[in-house]
Amino acid sequence: MFNSNFAMFNRIQPVVRNLKGVRWSHTRPTVAVLYQAIEPPVINGVRKPRKPGGYQDSGADIAYTLRAKGIEVLTPQPSPVGHEGWCFPDSEQGISSAVAQGATHLWANTIVFSSHPLQTASCLDSYAPTLRVVGQPPGLVEKFDDKMYLNNQLRDRGGFTLPRSWEVKAGDDLEALVQTIPGYPIVGKPVRGRGSHGVRVCHSASELKDHIKTLISESPIVLLEEFLAGEEATITVMPPSPDRAQYWSMPPVTRFNHQQGIAPYNGTVAVTANSRVVSEEEMRDPTYGEVMRQCEGVASLIRATAPIRVDVRRFRPKSEFAIFDINMKPNMTGPGRPGREDQASLSAMAAAGCGWDYPTLLEHILAGASTLQVFREYRSPL
Repeated sequence: MFNSNFAMFNRIQPVVRNLKGVRWSHTRPTVAVLYQAIEPPVINGVRKPRKPGGYQDSGADIAYTLRAKGIEVLTPQPSPVGHEGWCFPDSEQGISSAVAQGATHLWANTIVFSSHPLQTASCLDSYAPTLRVVGQPPGLVEKFDDKMYLNNQLRDRGGFTLPRSWEVKAGDDLEALVQTIPGYPIVGKPVRGRGSHGVRVCHSASELKDHIKTLISESPIVLLEEFLAGEEATITVMPPSPDRAQYWSMPPVTRFNHQQGIAPYNGTVAVTANSRVVSEEEMRDPTYGEVMRQCEGVASLIRATAPIRVDVRRFRPKSEFAIFDINMKPNMTGPGRPGREDQASLSAMAAAGCGWDYPTLLEHILAGASTLQVFREYRSPL
């Protein structure tokens, strides 16, 4: 199926080589992977929940796999065991240590923000023109990790299909609010979320009010959306690279076996158990191509410098898709380390639909790394 998908995919996506005016890294990289060691700040009254372990599991997968491919990978410990020891903390001290040891590429497998050391640490200033970073610029993530803000920007511009939504703030009159809801089910979730944390389908006004109160205890702003009852899929959009001049979508990965209407957290149920690449026959349905173009439009609009993953779902069976979640840092776990055979991420599954194994995906992402200077000079287009 993967080879068939790849043939189909290349008919859709033109390959552009020998790009002019674009500087890509051709030096042999020395990579240091960063994990989330510092607590995200409160942004507009909201703090994004920190993942337990700080993404060291996927960071270890990345480091192990790149090293197995013959790429030099620095690690804080000489012989890492398990998840720990493969990655440097994303603190100023951790980043400085990696650079001092000779890192030419930092893989920012972490959550960044405008006050993150990658943006602000003066000790990195002299390295900024040549040091390369895999990930999104801190200014991009801080602005567009706010789901309500980005969704509203997309609605204002038109050309993007989204569910109806409502914003709830601490102190709002919940009784009055629920009177404005036209029907149920309704999804309640944090405005700056992580995975399926805090996401719940509510089937009544009382259930919705109770869930809002729970979310408000964690964050002063909550996002409500109409429940999309049809097929769910996820689309990974890759940034421009030496081989492709434009943003482009990998094949969609369809999701199934939801729990209470929501795809379960991958730490609980491996995505390989409830997801698969859409087949070439299914891709004849034009709604897939339409939503892929919309996802590419999102990545282009925000000027993403690394892969993003867009979650989409049909309003009802066989209808068009709507965009309901845009992930600035897709999970990047993958098989390779002992005991990780079933840990392919959704993006790794999509890559397999292009004919890429997990190591090849990582190599392509690494090849498109931007300089730290480009990161720091990022200015939001919205």
